[in-house]
Amino acid sequence: MKQSKKFLLAFSLFLMATYSAVSQTNEIRITFIGNCGLYLTDGTTNIYTDFPYKSGAHNYMEFDESEMDKIKENAIFIFTHKHSDHYSAKNMRKVLKEKGGEKYGAWNIEELEALGTSIPDFKVEAFKTKHSWSMNHYSYLITWHGKKIYLSGDTESAETIATVEDIDWAFVPYWIMTDAKEKDIELDAKMFGIYHLAAVQVPSAKENWAAIEDIHPVTEQGEVISIKY
Repeated sequence: MKQSKKFLLAFSLFLMATYSAVSQTNEIRITFIGNCGLYLTDGTTNIYTDFPYKSGAHNYMEFDESEMDKIKENAIFIFTHKHSDHYSAKNMRKVLKEKGGEKYGAWNIEELEALGTSIPDFKVEAFKTKHSWSMNHYSYLITWHGKKIYLSGDTESAETIATVEDIDWAFVPYWIMTDAKEKDIELDAKMFGIYHLAAVQVPSAKENWAAIEDIHPVTEQGEVISIKY
């Protein structure tokens, strides 16, 4: 009887160790939802950026209604600004009511930057950046498990991102790359994800950028980018 109990205890410990090894993937997974909408997770903390937005707003990407159902409970929502192709007050109210969570943006930047005190190995740095027709637009640098992820949002100028060194993934609209080239501004990132493309822009984005080693057009909704740490 004692041997049976010892076996069950040992087997339970083995299962726990196996589960722990599987669940600790040591990667940040970034799923492209649409426009500047991304879902980031390290398997423990769930973060959505510029999502939920209004599907199809300003002729940008629509998203399937199932994306709303997939949103994790008690997630963190970070917005660059409140234009409808980045933010939907109606959808956000629905999510917070049904699934909880916290939303951050221009209205509570100090609280956003303080998230590092409650999330292990995590930091957000906010940059006030310019965007036409928006009085309050922010770009963000997320440093998570030692990896730097830059989220440009809609800002038109490459000058702010140029101040950040050693970025692992920089998510930027194509006009940031154009602005940097025209002004001869050097950008320090291992990989650039070109996002916020309208459907009509996708073919030319693939044609112009896909063959370049450190530039990746983010065009396929549901695509997952993995950052190992």
